[in-house]
Amino acid sequence: MSKIKNLVLAATSLSGVLGFASAAHAQAFYLQEQSARGAGRAFSGEVADTGSQSLWWNPASIAGIEKAEAALSAAVILPKGDVVNRGTLIRRPGQTFVPVGGQQVSSNPINNGVLPSGSFAMPLNDRLAVGLAISSPYSFTTNYDSDSWARYSADRTKLLTIDIQPSVAFAVTDWLRVGAAVNVEYSYATFSNKLPNVLATLPDGEQLLKGNGWDVGWSAGAQMHNDFITVGVAYKSSIKHHLKGDLTVSGLVGPLAGSNMTISDVEARFATPAQIIVGARLRVTPQLTLNGQMTRFTWANFNTIQLGAPLNTAIPEGYRNTLSLAGGVDYAATPKLTVRAGVQHGQTPTQDGLRDARVPDSNRWNYGVGGTYQVSPRIAVDAGANYVDFKDASVDRVTAAYAGTAAQTPILTSGELQNAHAIVLSLGGKFTF
Repeated sequence: MSKIKNLVLAATSLSGVLGFASAAHAQAFYLQEQSARGAGRAFSGEVADTGSQSLWWNPASIAGIEKAEAALSAAVILPKGDVVNRGTLIRRPGQTFVPVGGQQVSSNPINNGVLPSGSFAMPLNDRLAVGLAISSPYSFTTNYDSDSWARYSADRTKLLTIDIQPSVAFAVTDWLRVGAAVNVEYSYATFSNKLPNVLATLPDGEQLLKGNGWDVGWSAGAQMHNDFITVGVAYKSSIKHHLKGDLTVSGLVGPLAGSNMTISDVEARFATPAQIIVGARLRVTPQLTLNGQMTRFTWANFNTIQLGAPLNTAIPEGYRNTLSLAGGVDYAATPKLTVRAGVQHGQTPTQDGLRDARVPDSNRWNYGVGGTYQVSPRIAVDAGANYVDFKDASVDRVTAAYAGTAAQTPILTSGELQNAHAIVLSLGGKFTF
């Protein structure tokens, strides 16, 4: 088979490789667990709160701080759920549609994980402060069994991002704080899926893509406050990621054997969503504070994955813009102990008819409880626990291996995400100097 035909086969089958798996508890592959304090109230007041723990949501949060401070946090993510076949069919060249076969229920394909984060802020004078936040906002690992019914669209997936956010903030007046930040983001991705050979009796082939890259975005925000209420507004830009790596196709036999190859310097481009965040914290009594937050995600930016030379094609994803709404309370039970609770509802950017097994995402409710204990004037410990309940959703994206070639193999996916939920346990600390 000629090199051109090889490239066509690789490009048209990459739709099974270049997807992104659900993050199990946020939206699609976004992780919001960047603060143990915020987890306790289901992330309902972060854009309007102060200190380095809110830097990810709003760089204005550190304006006017009186002492240097640092915060560390880690979230243990424990997702559960089943991705169930409901009659997926495959048609190999010259044959009729038949069941895809394999294990009919894939249990817990999204792996458990630990998400660390940290931040630091330092005042330069009574109005100006600088800070640094380090987080991993788009990271996950999934692993389907090699004989899963979903193997042709999803096998093993890993995405790691490290976001480094240097920030500067200024208290313009006694009631107005502003801030800005640069987001320098490193991404590493590994995606694989199985490839059907021309006969069902033959073992599957496989394709594997690995890539990485550095990219840049920005954040800006403001907070307006008086003795009773703080209103926060922030914008986090979309980041256009450029990954470069290698594509390997192996295990194909017979008439497809010529498609086994390794292509170096494959380029892939995709964009993460921008976030428009608005929130408020209202102190009702000296002990009780109410929190509310709304986030608009421009997931439509993740409409396609662009593949550069030598493949030069685009893979449609069809994501939609979404909204997240959260409300919560903080209550100072004692001078040293503050307890929290909150609830959040988030929409999935995936759509019926376009959702595949690599992204078995759905609308969800997030319920949080937590608290802060002031161990000493310089040390505070934060803890939070979240239960995330996912709505059952269809897995129904129609795909084709080797589309547009004589070996075209349509796959009529029909499945369902069932009984999905996640428990997230967060622990952190804040230290002042």
